[in-house]
Amino acid sequence: MTALDSPATPAGAAVPGRGYSPEDRARALVEALPYIQRFRGAIVVVKMGGNAMGDDESARTFAEDIVMLRSVGMKPVVVHGGGPQIDDLLRRLGKTSEFVNGLRVTDAETLEVARMVLVGKVGRDIVGQINVHGAYAVGLSGEDGNLITAEIRQPELGFVGEITVVNPGIIQRLLAEDMIPVISSIGTTVGGQALNINADTVAGAVGGALGAEKVIYLTNVPGLLTDVDDPSTLVARVTLADLDAAIADGTISGGMVPKVASCMHAVRAGAVSAHMLDGRIPHVLLLELFTDAGIGTMVVADHADSAVVSGQGDSEDPTMTPGGTE
Repeated sequence: MTALDSPATPAGAAVPGRGYSPEDRARALVEALPYIQRFRGAIVVVKMGGNAMGDDESARTFAEDIVMLRSVGMKPVVVHGGGPQIDDLLRRLGKTSEFVNGLRVTDAETLEVARMVLVGKVGRDIVGQINVHGAYAVGLSGEDGNLITAEIRQPELGFVGEITVVNPGIIQRLLAEDMIPVISSIGTTVGGQALNINADTVAGAVGGALGAEKVIYLTNVPGLLTDVDDPSTLVARVTLADLDAAIADGTISGGMVPKVASCMHAVRAGAVSAHMLDGRIPHVLLLELFTDAGIGTMVVADHADSAVVSGQGDSEDPTMTPGGTE
C-alpha cells in the first residue's frame, strides 16, 4: 500500500505520530495570523537565562522559536546570561563566587572566566543551535562596535559594570540584513576595560535603545504571582505605577525585584512592553506572541490600559508577592 492508498484519517482525529488533528493545527494557524500581521517588522529582544541553556531540549526549542519569529517577519535579538556555566568553570578552577544583591563579585580572574564562558561557549552554543536552521545568527558581546559602554560604580563588586550608553548601530545593521544578533552580557569602559554586566539589565537597556516592541525575559517562574504557591494567581498585565507601589511597600521583594526592575527599565527606556515568561515551557515564546490567551506577565507604561488582569480575572488591587528567582 502506498501513501496514496492509505486509509483517510477521520475528520477531527489526530494524525498518527503528529499529536494534533489537522483541524486543530489549522485553528492554531488562524489564531496566530493577526499576531503575525501585527508584529511583522517588530523588534523583539529575548533574554535567555543560563539555567535553561544547560538543557539540550530547551535550547533546541528556544532556537526553533527564535527562527520562527524571524521567519514570520519579526526581528528577534537574543541577550543571554550564563551564571551556572560560569559557576561550573570557576569550581573546576578551585574558585568560589561571592554575590552582593544578586551581582557576582568579579575579580580579574573571574572576569576572564566570565568572558570565556559567555562569549566563547554559551554565545557560540546559542548561535550554533539557531544556525542549524540557516545562517541567521551572529554572536556579539557588548565590547563589539562599542555596543555597551559601562562604568564601575560599586568598587566593592570589582569588574562589574553599570551601563551608561548603548550604541545599537551594530545591531540595527545586522537586523537590516535579516540576521539574528546574539549578545553576551559583557561591556567595556571608555578606556577599553571589559566589565561583567547583569544580563537582565543588558536586555532592558538594549530593548530600550532599539525601541523594541517587546523585551521578553525567560525565567524559571510563571511570571508575577499574587500567591507564590498558586500558579492560577498569575498577574497577566501590570503597569509601572503598580510595580513601583508594590516594590515600595515590600510586597515584591527578594529575587523577584531585579527581574521586575529590568522589565520596568526596558519600558521606561523605550520598549513598548516587557514580559516575564517561564522558559521551561516548550515554545513559550510562540504561546505568548501568537495565541489569544498569552502566557506570563506583561509590564506596560502607565498610559497604557491600566487594568491589571490576573489568572482569575480583573483585579483592582492585587497583592503581589515574590514569584521566585532564576
